Amino acid sequence: MNDENSSGGPLRGNSRRRNARFAVSVLIMALAAALLQLLSPTTGGLGALHTSAPDSPVPAGAYELAGKVINVADGDTVTLLTDDNTQHRIRLDSIDAPEKAHGSDQPGQLFAEQARRNLAAMVAGKRLRARCYETDRYKREVCALMLDDGSSVNRAQVQSGYAWAYTARHDAYLRDGAMPELQSQAKQAGLGLWAQQGPTAPWKWRYDCWRQQRCD
Repeated sequence: MNDENSSGGPLRGNSRRRNARFAVSVLIMALAAALLQLLSPTTGGLGALHTSAPDSPVPAGAYELAGKVINVADGDTVTLLTDDNTQHRIRLDSIDAPEKAHGSDQPGQLFAEQARRNLAAMVAGKRLRARCYETDRYKREVCALMLDDGSSVNRAQVQSGYAWAYTARHDAYLRDGAMPELQSQAKQAGLGLWAQQGPTAPWKWRYDCWRQQRCD
């Protein structure tokens, strides 16, 4: 037997290296598991909120606007005219409504006009408050349009089956965690767009149909 082995030299060193490699492996697996949990749609994902009850408070905004709705462009976009005669293009947060057509190369979805009309029936010509969170890349203010009962028009669109909870990109656009349950209720009841078989979410439509030219 080698004298160095009997004194614990190289063998002890090998054991320490094995233990170190094992510890590093355990750490890597723990970090990977944590990352998977963070990115999982069931836990909300990066930048998202956990789901909440449908009667939970609408999230507070970074600022508020108040004014009259003078235009309803589609199922999730309106124009608000404030008292200083400024027009604010509002994108309803946490929801995504069926896309209307934008020219022959970007056809619209079923229920796009019904979604717009449903929204218009609730807000057109009315004075409302908006809880606003940010401005998106299209210069629209991302807001919740508030109703007198403390709920939001955004929630009402999903609840009536005329918009999806905006769960794209691991819920990155889902500020209001009540939306998934409201969507589930509308889907179970077959309301609005859920009356059709297998509707396509707008974010998927924009990619598949508008970008990939697969509009089935």
